[in-house]
Amino acid sequence: MKTSPVKAYGTKAPDADLQQMEISRRELTAGDVEIDIHYCGVCHSDLHFARNDWGMTQYPVVPGHEIVGTVKRVGEDVTRYSVGDLVAVGCLVDSCRTCDNCKKDLEQYCPEWVGTYGGYDKHLDTNTHGGYSETIVVDEAFVLRVPDNLDKAGIAPVLCAGITTWSPLRHWNVGKDSKVAVVGLGGLGHMAIKLADALGAHVTLFSRSKSKIEDAKALGADAVIISTDEAAMERAAGTFDLIIDTVPYAHDLNPYVATLNTNGTLVVVGYLGPLDPMLVTVPMIMGRKSVAGSLIGGIAETQELLDFCGKHNITSDVEVIPIQDINAAYERMLQSDVKYRFVIDMRSLKQ
Repeated sequence: MKTSPVKAYGTKAPDADLQQMEISRRELTAGDVEIDIHYCGVCHSDLHFARNDWGMTQYPVVPGHEIVGTVKRVGEDVTRYSVGDLVAVGCLVDSCRTCDNCKKDLEQYCPEWVGTYGGYDKHLDTNTHGGYSETIVVDEAFVLRVPDNLDKAGIAPVLCAGITTWSPLRHWNVGKDSKVAVVGLGGLGHMAIKLADALGAHVTLFSRSKSKIEDAKALGADAVIISTDEAAMERAAGTFDLIIDTVPYAHDLNPYVATLNTNGTLVVVGYLGPLDPMLVTVPMIMGRKSVAGSLIGGIAETQELLDFCGKHNITSDVEVIPIQDINAAYERMLQSDVKYRFVIDMRSLKQ
């Protein structure tokens, strides 16, 4: 297959900085959409993957799976999009499309789903490359439409941080009478608060820091519980229908499980790895409480979220940076020194 060279930012080793490089994008197939990338969000997953923290990275790698841009060209069979349309690409660019999960619009659980970066590009027999680049070519089935009223930079993190929290909110039927708690106020946590509030839920933030109280309430939280305050945690026992845990490192879930009501569920969305100590099962058994996990969302669910954000004018709180500052942004992200998500202005790549 013919390819075209494009500018990108990536790395060739786990201990190397990201730097400008040239990658190849495939020429359009009949069903492809070529997107001129305007903005790309910066996710913790980008950093973990670039530095091979999960032990599965193949180099070179170009991160980025929170992509917003305009349609540059379309293949001859494309019917959903036209040149100039404002579109987005999230964490997925392909799946098998035939398994039970794909048939149920749950492509994120397809055994053969293809990540926007670090996946397998069947067209080029190589790794997929993400949105830290000038353009991207994606099958139209995995392209999303962005409402015109939304800020293009602010909507980028919705493609990952937003859908990661939206999917459990929808799966567990959060609505007007729901009591929802969010653990951690970062990229995922601040989107969880905004979305749960817009769904009409009573929203509480669990935080270790009193400094987060005003920020959480400004985002839509009705209350904040300091998780290190044992008395406050005891008073919250048996309260919540759903807890979304966005903490990105190993921590004890047991104090939060105790605050679930009967039939309540704690959903882990922020950490990949073993949790220590083990769960105490007594409160789970005695209250039919559950601990679950959730991974992003399928294409239909992500489009539903974008439409919901358009209706309620919801975007992520972002700090826009040039691509040349990405390595400094990674270090700041490790220190939680951003409110609440970095977004790259990809026009800076052309400088």
